[in-house]
Amino acid sequence: MALMITDECINCGACEPECPNTAIYEPGVAWKFSDGTTLSGDLDFGEAGVINADDELEALNDEVYFIAPSKCTECIGFHEEPQCAAVCPVDCCVPDPEYPESEEDLATKQAWMHVS
Repeated sequence: MALMITDECINCGACEPECPNTAIYEPGVAWKFSDGTTLSGDLDFGEAGVINADDELEALNDEVYFIAPSKCTECIGFHEEPQCAAVCPVDCCVPDPEYPESEEDLATKQAWMHVS
């Protein structure tokens, strides 16, 4: 499943540069699918609609760093463990129960975002 950052976050920023998917953003900052990925053009999410990879999407949290769940792969395809959780000094990078995904799902998402 995707990870999330809890309200216990101290906004130290240690997690952001560690994310290979560029899925972690500062509080209040808009995010894009194209940030740190090879995604471009229109992305078709079926019934959820079409989003352009370069469209700025609303920040998911205005108070603490946040993880865009649609981009989080728990570092599968890059590292043995989620790097945000490994560097977090207050252990606030935890599994997000709203986004259950298998390791296979996460690997598929990683391959989709990083076409070589």
